[in-house]
Amino acid sequence: MGKFVKDIKGFFKYCDENEVEFVDFRFTDIKGAWHHLSYKYSAIEEESLSHGIPFDGSSIDAWQPINKSDMLLKPEAETAFLDPFTADPTIVVFCDVFDIYKGELYEKCPRSIAKKALAHLQETGLGDVAYFGPENEFFIFDDVKIRDDINCAYYEVDSEEGEWNYGTTYPDGYNTGHRPGTKGGYFPCQPTDSMVDLRAEMVQVLEQIGLETFVVHHEVAQAQGEIGVKFGTLVEAADNVQKYKYVVKMVAHLNGKTATFMPKPLYGDNGNGMHVHQSIWKNGKNLFFKAGEYGNLSDMARYYIGGVLKHAQSVAAFTNPSTNSYKRLIPGFEAPSILTYSSQNRSASCRIPYGAGEKSVRAEMRFPDSTACPYLAFTALLLAGLDGIKNKYEPVGPMDEDLFELSLDEIREKGIEQMPHTLREALESLIKDNDYLKTVMTPEFLNVYKTYKFQTQVWPDEARPTAFEFKSTYSC
Repeated sequence: MGKFVKDIKGFFKYCDENEVEFVDFRFTDIKGAWHHLSYKYSAIEEESLSHGIPFDGSSIDAWQPINKSDMLLKPEAETAFLDPFTADPTIVVFCDVFDIYKGELYEKCPRSIAKKALAHLQETGLGDVAYFGPENEFFIFDDVKIRDDINCAYYEVDSEEGEWNYGTTYPDGYNTGHRPGTKGGYFPCQPTDSMVDLRAEMVQVLEQIGLETFVVHHEVAQAQGEIGVKFGTLVEAADNVQKYKYVVKMVAHLNGKTATFMPKPLYGDNGNGMHVHQSIWKNGKNLFFKAGEYGNLSDMARYYIGGVLKHAQSVAAFTNPSTNSYKRLIPGFEAPSILTYSSQNRSASCRIPYGAGEKSVRAEMRFPDSTACPYLAFTALLLAGLDGIKNKYEPVGPMDEDLFELSLDEIREKGIEQMPHTLREALESLIKDNDYLKTVMTPEFLNVYKTYKFQTQVWPDEARPTAFEFKSTYSC
């Protein structure tokens, strides 16, 4: 991640050079939502950054009770960047949350949890650093309508790329007829790809705020895109996800469109994933590499994969934390839910990218999605992998066949586990299988997280009739 500031003194120098008027302090809640608190730059001193910025922790979902609501934001000056979207010069700073009652980083702050995970890795002696490279896919729509009432519920999204618009008469009377169609977006040129300039603008802004990008393309579904961002350490990579989602949404917004990272907004077309590439390094060497082995994987890498796949059903509570996540994880839409690994094979939950050499060998977990809080998702993956290394868990596989072609009976015969089919299943797995997380996540946090997801996702979803239920049962 490109850095514009090296320390607190450098922060003030950078602000003065850029005539900054506001400082925007940002932190992340357990959903992964980014929150912010702004101060006039003239009101901020060095002590403000070192001591912390006070805020009300009771107003954030699933955090503090009102009688213990005072908390501090601990800014990390090195993360600062100029906000590319504000009218007045504004500098953004990532913050951790500090618990004044316990005198330590807050146990429910996702970014603080991620920092503890990296510290835990170093304490084990297994590695110095864990690198993560997420791939976040997104949709860009022209319009979205949502209604959720006692007697009526519906959604409707629209895009000029949608095949449902072949017969649409537009106000100017002009329908181009160039559309990718269902599963046809990977990746025809313009004019079928209508979002080239929009993605290019996103790339320019991402580079402006310090992210290094590479591949930029239309994804498989209509109205879907992806921008590749360089990997970083666990915390850096999670920070980058927050910046990436912010830029994609804002560039779309300022162009009169709306972007979403929702896993499955279109029925019958591919969904949005967040494939996560991972490796552990020590003394500048990639410990996942061993020449000549399958996929050039070392024993450590194989055990790491074994740990993730063994715990995947509870890891899913963090990597796939919405009810919509499991509408993506169904066969036929390039969203693997079969818990095995393979070199090159994209139908496996874990893929070892082709041609990976000493510096690039890594495990790519393909089941996560962007409704995940990145700090929590990456932490859960790392802790599951470390447990696999500790206990030398052997993953099922490798399997190089097209796993999407297997029947359920064939999957069972081969002894392969699958991802949960619902968020309820994932949370129930988390209740049963969470010891591997407790080196970093406290029992209090795990209980709050589980309860919050049941209350805000599972129970409301299960209580609501759907259009399909009316269609299939109304006349019974």
